[in-house]
Amino acid sequence: MSRVVGLGHVGIYTWDLEKMVAFYRDFMGMQVTKQNWKAGMVFLSTDPDRSDHEIALMRGRPAGEEPYLINQISMRVETLADLRDFHRRIQAAGLKVDEVVSHCSAVGCYFFDPEGNRTEVFWLSGRACWVPTVDRVDLDEMSDEAIEEMVERQWQRMGHVPPGGLLDPAMGAPVASSRS
Repeated sequence: MSRVVGLGHVGIYTWDLEKMVAFYRDFMGMQVTKQNWKAGMVFLSTDPDRSDHEIALMRGRPAGEEPYLINQISMRVETLADLRDFHRRIQAAGLKVDEVVSHCSAVGCYFFDPEGNRTEVFWLSGRACWVPTVDRVDLDEMSDEAIEEMVERQWQRMGHVPPGGLLDPAMGAPVASSRS
């Protein structure tokens, strides 16, 4: 049976994305590695060579006294076969799969734990990609080769973008920093 091998990152819903980015970047000293301001998401890492992000900030924290704060808890698996095994076990356990996607740098299976917390198990593809991207993956129908070809197409399209860079200048980046 496969197992997770480490915490990958935590996704946090925010009320004020710009303020939270400034906090993690300027106060905590993290580096912006991926950003899409139009979609309301910014990713930060303490060491981009080791991990492309450890914090994922997402616009959309609901108002109220008990809002959902966590967007997701993500844990890494060693191989694509491990990811497939988890996907089968998640379904067999009756847990709800939210989506399975390729981010180019990783392929992730998002699901809800027994108390409804969004969780991800992911496999690192070996292709560093600094642009937030999401392409659907069908683990039941797609071969390993088809998934690897998808990752390669994504990387060919976006692999030239440096950490914190923008694929599309229209995404904008309202918070300027020498650290980004």
